Amino acid sequence: MKNLISRLAGSLMAIALLASGCATTGVGSAGRQAGAQLPVSEQTPQNETQQRAKVHTELGALYFVDGRAAVALEEARIALSVDANYAPAYNLLGLVHMSLNEPGLAEDNFRQALRIAPGDPEINNNFGWFLCQNNREKQAMAHFALAANNPLYSTPTKPNTNAGICAIRMKDDKAAAAYLLEALRLAPGNTQAMYWLADMDYRQGNYAEARRWMSSIEKLQELDAMLTWLALRIERRLGNREAEFRLATQLRKRFADSPEHRLLSQGAYE
Repeated sequence: MKNLISRLAGSLMAIALLASGCATTGVGSAGRQAGAQLPVSEQTPQNETQQRAKVHTELGALYFVDGRAAVALEEARIALSVDANYAPAYNLLGLVHMSLNEPGLAEDNFRQALRIAPGDPEINNNFGWFLCQNNREKQAMAHFALAANNPLYSTPTKPNTNAGICAIRMKDDKAAAAYLLEALRLAPGNTQAMYWLADMDYRQGNYAEARRWMSSIEKLQELDAMLTWLALRIERRLGNREAEFRLATQLRKRFADSPEHRLLSQGAYE
């Protein structure tokens, strides 16, 4: 389960960077923050120095999404050489070091970003995801709540989704479902939230409901290996051999090198 969750980290970080231009009622239903501010990355630069730092950070984010981590690090460092207090640059460093499996450096940079901009929802969301990936789920939840409760944050679906995934890691499916449903209320097309709801229903034996979630995903995007594998196992449990065979064929033809295809070959359905 933890390896599966970790595979989503790259896509989450990419979404967070690109968006920057990167309980039972859900994280976002708590009391709203007083004096909330926009993420620093979305604020208008106050001077030419901030503008230059912003440009280099955004360029670095694009390189990071493109898989060019070394260039992304260099752009973030250039940004900080221009403005040593530009929090989004530290946030970018944290994300890149996280992707490089350098947790010490990642945490140092996330914490420095939060020292400069403690209420920044984007940075709190990203640091929360880092904590969740490093078995510090309870600490992560506080950062997701800070992000989700900021009324000026344009994508509160992200911290709600992340809180749901973190709750799954803590084996609290009831809380996870509440967070994920809140994420869907905020963004009805959030296929990541749908996936984890389908996964929970599958684990709980609610196969028809799991199929419903997978059908909703398939209407919005093409299934990758991970989604195809879950859909296949759902149909297998429902006794739909025709659909199971079709999905197995897709795995063999389109995702022959995937971990999911290896599981299929081994007959390791659970």
